[in-house]
Amino acid sequence: MAAALLGQLDIPHRSMAEEEQRGAAARGRTVPRWGPQHAGARQLAQLYSPGKRLQEWVSVILCIILVTVDFLLLLIHFSANHLYKIIAGIVAGIITADFASGMVHWGADTWGSVDIPVIGKAFIRPFREHHIDPTAITRHDFIETNGDNCLITIIPLAFMFYKFLSQTPEYIQETYAWECFMFALAIFVTMTNQIHKWSHSYFGLPLWVTVLQDLHIILPRNHHRIHHVAPHETYFCITTGWLNYPLDRIGFWRKMENIIEALTGQKPRTDDLQWAWKMQ
Repeated sequence: MAAALLGQLDIPHRSMAEEEQRGAAARGRTVPRWGPQHAGARQLAQLYSPGKRLQEWVSVILCIILVTVDFLLLLIHFSANHLYKIIAGIVAGIITADFASGMVHWGADTWGSVDIPVIGKAFIRPFREHHIDPTAITRHDFIETNGDNCLITIIPLAFMFYKFLSQTPEYIQETYAWECFMFALAIFVTMTNQIHKWSHSYFGLPLWVTVLQDLHIILPRNHHRIHHVAPHETYFCITTGWLNYPLDRIGFWRKMENIIEALTGQKPRTDDLQWAWKMQ
């Protein structure tokens, strides 16, 4: 269903009441449709392995080191010349990160299975768990929340570090706006799942986070709630959410799904719906 067609009654009726600590049970249901009591959510949570935890720790540590070093190198080489290009590069990086978050989110939500070797349990599992227990992410610590996104940005951040060490000062000045674009892209990709977690947190958020949400600089809570209207088929961008409305208006995701279904015969969200209906 397109977001534009959703009525005000559709959102609370067809999504988990996250602002109520008991979720669906707070509406008087004896068997909640969503939440940690859901049979599928319990099974998916148990698939989180020690090996996955190690990968997340290594990714977070390496990413923090590279972000710190690259930021210091950007400061060292900063020049106010072509400031407008630097600002444009940063804004473009943020928008690109939002689109990338939508592509990854749509791909993992819509296609594939937890049973796929290696990537199924490691990377698709969290997406399946999230739809049937949306508040599980709020119970994840910093490492579990951010490990996978940190993994994604290690290579581009390492390449940026290499260029700063190997290229001449003149070359760095010529490509500085591009490096600002890449750094903003890497930062916002790295922060995407933390921002996503905040969009599900209705209690105890720092004031500065809620201000950024209210200004729609990062993903607002009410905005992201639209994605969690079953069957989770729109508003996939979860960094800033700036691109959700225009992509929904042009039917971008539905057109992509129609193309893939025509080419492969695979129906979208088949695995996601199977986990949603799992009762034991």
